[in-house]
Amino acid sequence: MLDLTTGALIAFSAFLMEVVDASLGMGYGTVLTPILLMAGFDVTHVVPAVIISQLGGDFAAAGFHHKLKNVRFTHGGSSEDLRIALTLGVMSAAGAIMAVLTAVRISKFYLNLYIGLLITAIGFIVLALTVRKKPFSFSWLRLLGLGLFASFNKGLSGGGYGPIVVSGQIVTGVDVKNAVGITSLAEGIVCLTAFLTYLMTTGVPDWPLAIYLSIGVLFSAPVAALIVRKVEAEHLRLVIGVVTIILGVGTTMRLISP
Repeated sequence: MLDLTTGALIAFSAFLMEVVDASLGMGYGTVLTPILLMAGFDVTHVVPAVIISQLGGDFAAAGFHHKLKNVRFTHGGSSEDLRIALTLGVMSAAGAIMAVLTAVRISKFYLNLYIGLLITAIGFIVLALTVRKKPFSFSWLRLLGLGLFASFNKGLSGGGYGPIVVSGQIVTGVDVKNAVGITSLAEGIVCLTAFLTYLMTTGVPDWPLAIYLSIGVLFSAPVAALIVRKVEAEHLRLVIGVVTIILGVGTTMRLISP
């Protein structure tokens, strides 16, 4: 059982990471998972706890993004944003199940090395598009491929979904603020699927850790949505490009450094 001081620090860390994640569509699992591992938590407890905490945070963030009109999730199939989010979510759910069921058979070193290089490359593409202001035409096939790949990594490591999916949407022509809101909803579906799969295959997670993480995450949703509403799209795209490169380089260097 975690003591109150440790729990409060974990909740505050989750709050900060989810503010960044729900504002930029990335960073929660990618940053928080290594922090918890370095703090001494077992990886078999950390990944499910991170996933279940982000489950509530992502759905809450999606709701606030919709309420503040960063994205449109209307009913009846009239929203392109909702169609993209649900399609990404379904495809990504399949990738998450595949990841959990095959986790022990995959070399995480080579998978994470490839993901680090891919995230870095996408970050540079986003920056290039920001400078040239000429986005690619929208491509469902490219978007679905990115969603499937990103969710596979999410199921394996607890992170890495947002940098690929947010940046991938921007590269395929989705507006930057829409991309952030869409990713929150789609990643919520991925987290739900991954958590249920973990529950059926490995049993009950570390609930105290998950609860403290969830408390911090839920308080962050309105703050992040307000940030996205206030920041200019061009500035947000620039920040996303830079943060994506930093996460990609950091992931790669952590793997290849002795």
